[in-house]
Amino acid sequence: MRRAQEICSVCGLDPVVGSASRPSRIVAQSAAMQAVLSRAHRFADASAPVVILGESGTGKEVVARALHGSSSRRDAPFVAVNVAALPAELLESELFGHARGAFTGAATAKQGLFEVAHGGTLFLDEVAEMPLPLQAKLLRVLQDGEIRRVGETHSFGVDARVVCATHRDLAGLVERGLFREDLYYRLNVLRLRVPPLRARPEDVLPLARTFLAHEGKGQLAFTAAAKNALARHTWPGNVRELSSAVKHGIALARDGVIDVEHLPEELMTPRSSEPPAARAATPDLRTLAEVERAHILHVVEACGGSQVEAARLLGIGRSTLWRKLRE
Repeated sequence: MRRAQEICSVCGLDPVVGSASRPSRIVAQSAAMQAVLSRAHRFADASAPVVILGESGTGKEVVARALHGSSSRRDAPFVAVNVAALPAELLESELFGHARGAFTGAATAKQGLFEVAHGGTLFLDEVAEMPLPLQAKLLRVLQDGEIRRVGETHSFGVDARVVCATHRDLAGLVERGLFREDLYYRLNVLRLRVPPLRARPEDVLPLARTFLAHEGKGQLAFTAAAKNALARHTWPGNVRELSSAVKHGIALARDGVIDVEHLPEELMTPRSSEPPAARAATPDLRTLAEVERAHILHVVEACGGSQVEAARLLGIGRSTLWRKLRE
């Protein structure tokens, strides 16, 4: 477990051993979300991989944790890694481990996440961003149940259920040669699709109250105007955006109340509703670094979230793109 914590601290993720360590807290007032959880429960003890689809910020990792918590593997590790958050050269070592002296700086042998997740679940978020050479190694694990550490010549068995998530169209990536067809069919056995928040408005206010409680501010209350603003917003950033909006409200709350004026500006007067002339009259006083970051984010979005394609269009390496996105 200590190894899982070390690895996932690098990845910006939080490993979990057993459902008791971090019980899944899923708000599912809507029929759409209840259907997802029902299907996840039915998939829980199947041995096949699961692919969780949905827009960014919809809560795909939360669903993966619920899937693990409902399974017979619940007392074994749940280990999560964001594939897009690591450069390709580091990702292979993190997933499969490496031998001592396998490369410069490898002073000791190291377990990979597949070993750490033995007996439990390995969650690969943004799996569509996995480089093609590593896709071949993942396919081998799924086919043979064996891994080989970087720098070693022998393979050994592992027992980790693989659950993947992506916001991209895997079938479309296969057609464009960006995702292996054989891996696609190996992964695409059991599918869960998490609906966007705009498709489950019944969950907005219950989620907002859950976020208040999570921040230790359950005593705060939303005014009617604030509730209306939360209910009518389309939430392009989904649950992640709602969580940020609630934190914004908590910071500005007065007298135990979160009013509409305490919520982010876009919930009160969406910028998109401003006349074009008004937007054009506002000078752009951003720094060069801010302009560069905005352009990079725009290119990544235009590429459907693919950092590989975005790096190619920008004329920079993927590791450089990864660093700039985190500056």
